Amino acid sequence: MAHSGKFEHIDAWGNNSRRGSLRSSSVRNWGIGPESVFSRSSTSRTVPAANDDEEALRWAALEKLPTYDRLRTTILKNLQGSRVVHQEIDVRNLGPLERQILMDNLIQATEEDNEKFLKKLRNRIDRVGIELPTTEVRFENVTINAECMVGGRALPTLWNAVRNTAEMLLGVVGISTGKSTTLTILKDVSGIIKPGRMTLLLGPPSSGKTTLLLALAGKLDPTLKTRGQVTYNGYELDEFVPQKTSAYISQHDLHVGEMTVRETLEFSARCQGVGTRYELLAELARREKEAGILPDAHIDLYMKATATEGVQNAIITDYTLKILGLDVCADTMVGDDMRRGISGGQKKRVTTGEMIVGPTKTLFMDEISTGLDSSTTFQIVKCLQQFAHVIEGTVFMSLLQPAPETFNLFDDIILLSEGQIVYQGPRKYVMEFFESCGFRCPDRKGIADFLQEVTSRKDQQQYWADSRRPYKYISVKEFTERFKQFHVGQQLTAELKHPYHKSSSHKAALVFKRYSVSNLELFKAGFAKEWLLVKRNSFVYVFKSVQIVIMAFVAMTVFLRTRMHQRNLNDANAYLGALFFSLITIMFNGFSEVSITITRLPVFFKQRDLLFHPAWAYTLPTYALSLPFAVIESFIWTAMTYYVEGLAPEAGRFFKHFLVLLLVHQMASSLFRCIAGLCRTMIISNTGGAFSLLVVFVLGGFIISKDRIPSWWIWGYWISPLTYADSAISINELLAPRWRQPVVNSTLTLGVKALRDRSFQYRGYWFWIGVAALVGFVTLFNVIYTLALTFLKPLGKPQAVISEESMAEIQASQQGIEYDPYAKSRERSNRRSFPRSLSSTDANNLGEDMNLATVEGVAPKRGMILPFTPLSISFNDISYFVDMPAEMKEQGVTEPRLQLLNNVTGAFRPGVLTSLMGVSGAGKTTLMDVLAGRKTGGYIEGDIRISGYPKKQETFARISGYCEQNDIHSPQVTIRESLIFSAWLRLSKDVDADSKMQFVDEVMELVELESLGDAIVGLPGVTGLSTEQRKRLTIAVELVANPSIIFMDEPTSGLDARAAAIVMRTVRNTVDTGRTVVCTIHQPSIDIFEAFDELLLLKRGGQVVYAGPLGRNSQKLIDYFQAIPGVPKIKDGYNPATWMLEVSSTSVEQKMNVDFANIYLNSSLYQRNKALVKELSVPAPDRRDLHFSTQYSQSFYGQLKSCLWKQNWTYWRSPDYNCVRFLFTIMSALLFGSIFWNVGPKRSRQQDLFNVAGAMYGATMFLGVNNCSTVQPVVATERTVFYRERAAGMYSALPYALAQVLIEIPYIFLQTIFYAGITYSMINFEWSAAKFMWYFFVMFFTFMYFTYYGMMAVAITPNHQVAAIMASSFYSLFNLFSGFMIPKPRIPKWWIWYYWICPVAWTVYGLIASQYGDDLTPLTTPDGRGTTVKAFVESYFGYDHDFLGAVGGVLVGFSVFFAFMFAYCIKYLNFQLR
Repeated sequence: MAHSGKFEHIDAWGNNSRRGSLRSSSVRNWGIGPESVFSRSSTSRTVPAANDDEEALRWAALEKLPTYDRLRTTILKNLQGSRVVHQEIDVRNLGPLERQILMDNLIQATEEDNEKFLKKLRNRIDRVGIELPTTEVRFENVTINAECMVGGRALPTLWNAVRNTAEMLLGVVGISTGKSTTLTILKDVSGIIKPGRMTLLLGPPSSGKTTLLLALAGKLDPTLKTRGQVTYNGYELDEFVPQKTSAYISQHDLHVGEMTVRETLEFSARCQGVGTRYELLAELARREKEAGILPDAHIDLYMKATATEGVQNAIITDYTLKILGLDVCADTMVGDDMRRGISGGQKKRVTTGEMIVGPTKTLFMDEISTGLDSSTTFQIVKCLQQFAHVIEGTVFMSLLQPAPETFNLFDDIILLSEGQIVYQGPRKYVMEFFESCGFRCPDRKGIADFLQEVTSRKDQQQYWADSRRPYKYISVKEFTERFKQFHVGQQLTAELKHPYHKSSSHKAALVFKRYSVSNLELFKAGFAKEWLLVKRNSFVYVFKSVQIVIMAFVAMTVFLRTRMHQRNLNDANAYLGALFFSLITIMFNGFSEVSITITRLPVFFKQRDLLFHPAWAYTLPTYALSLPFAVIESFIWTAMTYYVEGLAPEAGRFFKHFLVLLLVHQMASSLFRCIAGLCRTMIISNTGGAFSLLVVFVLGGFIISKDRIPSWWIWGYWISPLTYADSAISINELLAPRWRQPVVNSTLTLGVKALRDRSFQYRGYWFWIGVAALVGFVTLFNVIYTLALTFLKPLGKPQAVISEESMAEIQASQQGIEYDPYAKSRERSNRRSFPRSLSSTDANNLGEDMNLATVEGVAPKRGMILPFTPLSISFNDISYFVDMPAEMKEQGVTEPRLQLLNNVTGAFRPGVLTSLMGVSGAGKTTLMDVLAGRKTGGYIEGDIRISGYPKKQETFARISGYCEQNDIHSPQVTIRESLIFSAWLRLSKDVDADSKMQFVDEVMELVELESLGDAIVGLPGVTGLSTEQRKRLTIAVELVANPSIIFMDEPTSGLDARAAAIVMRTVRNTVDTGRTVVCTIHQPSIDIFEAFDELLLLKRGGQVVYAGPLGRNSQKLIDYFQAIPGVPKIKDGYNPATWMLEVSSTSVEQKMNVDFANIYLNSSLYQRNKALVKELSVPAPDRRDLHFSTQYSQSFYGQLKSCLWKQNWTYWRSPDYNCVRFLFTIMSALLFGSIFWNVGPKRSRQQDLFNVAGAMYGATMFLGVNNCSTVQPVVATERTVFYRERAAGMYSALPYALAQVLIEIPYIFLQTIFYAGITYSMINFEWSAAKFMWYFFVMFFTFMYFTYYGMMAVAITPNHQVAAIMASSFYSLFNLFSGFMIPKPRIPKWWIWYYWICPVAWTVYGLIASQYGDDLTPLTTPDGRGTTVKAFVESYFGYDHDFLGAVGGVLVGFSVFFAFMFAYCIKYLNFQLR
């Protein structure tokens, strides 16, 4: 039993660590049910007295249980009819029914019930005098600097990559040469985040918000230079574990796509544990027992269930799902790029839930509302506020566009700008401070939006309100100085002078252990997750097993026992070849581990850095679960091939053979996982995997015998796992009794002689040495893999890339110097000769000066000077269905189809800006995808018309633009290049090049991307542009197409208020030129919402709730809803968008017992809309149907030229692909050259020719495989962009594919120069021009067809993971039929056809025939007969020098065939599920 002294200060959740504390309290504060559920007094009023007696008796019985059982047993109350049933229950065995009963009892209306529950919870704790731990976070004089590259020097080109490497090497020896600049991210910031208060972090983009949050959470990148001090309750970050004491919730959503929402949260809850909840519960129970207090049954059940460790299907998960509104998609897969899953907003909530499901009480939350509607954001923030106020949690949150009602939930505000704190203190004084500086927030303007814009040079002047003084720009530095004199600033300075004493800190407030659950629990959680993923990815494992069966069948029929004899050394060599083929087949089968592991690493690194679990808790279950599959695959191979190939017919040798293959399988899988862990990116891993296989393969003793390996490489022989595997499996076979006949002229038996001739070990005990060595390699690789994942960080950290202009502005600002960033812009504008006037009227606010439009310093409204045709789009009774998800069928749903849109009718007209709104999951994006023709699956019903004519997707793509929610762009091009590419391909041929370039500049100025024109786009969340910059690029890419109809899916999602205003200004300007624009939008501020003319509002299930005009100040919308009986009036100054979503929510429908969709269908508004749709469904008399003479705006040649231009930049800026490829080629060439040093002239013995043939065959296979595997991620990334660009009608598949094919040629040519030049000279082949040119020609086309083969593999599979498995499935066949392992004359006639279609066979043919096919040098065979090299090549290999011309033609043919298949599959196969 816990002693009261020990736990009297433990938090209500019993967290002894800060982490535990945070998690548990967050859960609790997530809130449980209504007053009636928790109040015993209210229960007693509605239930007969006998029930109270029964409950009291049951509680008395519980009190008599031993402490351990008492803390796990409680009473579940359930109403059955009019009777309350009391059921005694073990919280470890709560079934779905019991959990559902509890959640139904506890949570009905989330916001109200949550607060009541938390207060009940707090009252229970306060009643017995237990004090909750709290955490105060202080930061003093924190300055953070980063090294960054400026301008073009920062671009990741091949040349810059070489320079960076050289500079890094020079830096190691103390020579500094790089032109990098120090960028100050945070400058001398100080402040206090107090417990029990909600603190909001505001600031424009790039002001340092994320850096500040990471610094406080102890998760800063160690490469940043940091000064200053961060403390929790007086403890510095190195005195406890900040990652467990606080939870940092990232703005990037990284999850395992194959797991459901519930599974994701449950895994997180198991890893984070229960903190000190159990100890709290023990102390609480002891004190209640002493005081004779009976707890509320539901609260007792909840607390006991959340204090029990290692429970699957935890109550805490159900609670978190309910609070975050994720219960509706709890059993839906999260999804990823190629797997349909939950919406973007739901994914953001999963990221939040993953952290708050644990016991931590200090939360640092980075932009958690991205993609959420304002009502959902309000609900989540409200629950967090209740958590902070009632449970005294510490919450520090950054939000981009908080609505006024959300903003008002916060107690304190920190305003950050240019890395400096402008204001920190109570929300109620923030406006007083800015008014003292001369600024005022206008009416109908959110305070949060005002705060983010008032420090901006571009936006400041519009808020100037001091008529006594003329306006003068006030810099951030001046604001910070004025704040120090303001009374709030003075109070903060005074507080910081008095340090927080450690002695005041609660014992349970901070966490001092890295992991909060036992090692066994961590292993069990990891094992359960890995087993789940194995089941979800069963296709991969079935595919690999089928692959093994096919390869076993091939091996059986090639090495058939009727053709395998035991008569002489040649027969023994045939057996050695068969055994070696078994080994390499099993080895190659493990290569797919690279792609599987790499795919999983981002999520692993996130969870490792959050201290969910150590690396071994991930690697050990992975290894353990690979064992059964290794046993199955190895046994399938052994069982199928052993007897049919005629191997030694003894049971013992059969199982020893199986044991070696099993260990080789494990060794190969472990090796490839180890490589993936060390390399951490797909391209580098594929290269590392190929190089390690190359070393293992070539130096394993088969390709080149041990006695022929140069002395400087002999160490490679002893460290190659294949050495021991080949020795063990060969000894097992050739020391069998049937190989014991003596050899002529020798005292050795045939088996021993064969082994010794190949320099294999030949003593029996070497079998067990080989087995032990393989076990050692398996252990070593797994240990290295675990250590790599423990200590290495993910590659590709965000690199600060800023323009010269931005750097000048930042430096000027930090030094307090005046800087005019618009000089260049004005100069460029003045040079323009074409007009840029644009209507500044807004249909909602005619004659009014819109807040969005009146921004000083921003380009005035201007539009697109190119001509276009205004078009309307009308749609009638649109319904959309998908096949019922398997998860829902498992829950008993019987309908075959799930309806996502339900008879949606409406129209979008030119010059009218329409907002498409609804709660998350209402079907906004779905409707837009259907109308835009972007759906690739599902069933669409209804009628869509463009200006009265039926919509045809081919022509519609030419006149429409679609800005997707996911900003998909080629990562290696710059912003300007992205826009030029779009303009070249989508603007009409009639527009000349100069006009196109001017138009691109125009659009860049319109969306304010001029200063970032030369910035690389990068990968989302990894490198390159920020979210809001990427969003503006997405819009700009569509605007340069000059479309008539534009769809925008959440254009302001992920943007702060000012960036959203810029985007909406762009959108408004576009509409005012007469275009038709439709936007889905989640969280509009008042001024953004009222920039729209019309609204189409959907509810869950895809039903229309409202479709019509907004009116001035949204009055028409407000009048419509307020006319419905029971709908509350809107408060003054309240955001109409938020109010509308609140009053039309599902919970309000249930309370009022109405259906807003039915109300709309019975309204006059619906009738007017039907009439409008009917009118627009008939073409105007003077209107002709859309027609274009060609499908695409550019000719085939124009499309090819543009695609080739973009691919050229992509390849030039992909050093991780091309530099690594060249490095691998050079290293491989040097490896081969040094192993086969000067063997070219040596051709007097048969073994010399075998060695050279082995070198050629090995190089072909491994360099080819490397080319094939490294190109796959590049093509897969670009294919995602291709899907978007093709859907937009930019080009057809053929020019894209041809550009992808052609751009490889110069890089392959350079690769061939490196390889051929090095190997030809080091091996010292005959120096004749003809022979060298043949060598070069064969290798060039070999590299080429392997590269195109890899591209083809991507084109016919859904992603590059499957592509890697599919491509590798043929490697073993290429190996077997290459003509080296089994020469052409020995291949059975029923398989000779495959020899002729095996590309590697033609390469080996070309290399050997060109070098030795005409060589008349005398050659001695092992039996002493004399012949010539030419005759031996013809008789043994079957190669004819005169056939070289045909060989050359076939090699070219393979390259053309694979390239054609790539183009064909890209054109006709679409794996994007929408």
